[in-house]
Amino acid sequence: MECMESRIGLKEEYTRFVGRKLLFLAAISLCIIAVAGVSATLGSANLSVSEVYSAILARAFSGYFETTWFADTIVWGLRLHRILMGVVAGAGLGIAGAVMQGILKNPLASPFTLGISSAASFGAALAIILGAGFAGGEYLIIGNAFVFTLLATFAVYGLARYKGITPETMILAGIAIMYFFSAMTSFLQYVGRAEQVQEVVFWMMGSLGRSSWEKVYASAIMVLICLPYLILKSWDINAIGAGDETAKSLGVNVERIRVLSMVFASLITASVICFTGTIGFIGLVAPHMTRMVIGGDHRFLLPGSALMGALILLAADTLARTVLAPVILPVGIMTSFLGVPFFVYLFLKRRKEFW
Repeated sequence: MECMESRIGLKEEYTRFVGRKLLFLAAISLCIIAVAGVSATLGSANLSVSEVYSAILARAFSGYFETTWFADTIVWGLRLHRILMGVVAGAGLGIAGAVMQGILKNPLASPFTLGISSAASFGAALAIILGAGFAGGEYLIIGNAFVFTLLATFAVYGLARYKGITPETMILAGIAIMYFFSAMTSFLQYVGRAEQVQEVVFWMMGSLGRSSWEKVYASAIMVLICLPYLILKSWDINAIGAGDETAKSLGVNVERIRVLSMVFASLITASVICFTGTIGFIGLVAPHMTRMVIGGDHRFLLPGSALMGALILLAADTLARTVLAPVILPVGIMTSFLGVPFFVYLFLKRRKEFW
């Protein structure tokens, strides 16, 4: 009888444990919807939040909601794709950061610290200044950024494999790759013309202003392709967090999980920053904020980091469009302004059990 009562008590406790995490995910989702509605009202054409939601719902439920031609054109033609690009990009960077921190057991791991973003910047600079790349026309910069991101990933893997696939070797290899591509980008900026250098700098600041429905679809498809594998392997990532030897004793192929997770996280990052430019701090901050609220279980941390990253980037872009209106700041500047104070707070106040 006591054993049965104990099992029932544990079951109820686990239900509450999961319920709190699901409640957090639901709350973040509602915040994203609310911020998206506010963001869609910003611009030279004045719309209310209710008009924005009516225009969105009228497309999905035409028999139940009505909207005007003006609101439909503004929302769907001009503003909604930018908002959805912010959601997809923030979610992708949040997932990538959470995965990298988990498999490398390092709270500072992110697409920036592992050289992935530096490689994308070099690819974009190569296209802008020299006109060389892996695609043509309007896809030259996009193709270069995507390909060089993947090249950096495989370079990190190759260097780490030479010394053994461990968190330390992958981080050191990532730092080496980061400095290499940063130096190459600086060299290109040195030899480029003033207007070319200005374009490179603007690209490196990150912006959602280059978004379109085609780019939203491309990024979202890549994120949705990579996400199921990472979710399925979330238990393995949890085991790796307890130590490589512990994970191996539980039957986890640590090296395989680490390499494949890194590749999928890099694919997500590449599919985002090739369209938006380099956007900092999302991949670093979003997983930490989520971990502080719901803990480090990657079954919930990965979707939570995705939602938190989407919320942070969408809020940052909304602020970037209002702080100096009508001038629109690059969203990468705003994420850094928001991220640095939080990072300092995290450094000074974070308790050990948050990681």
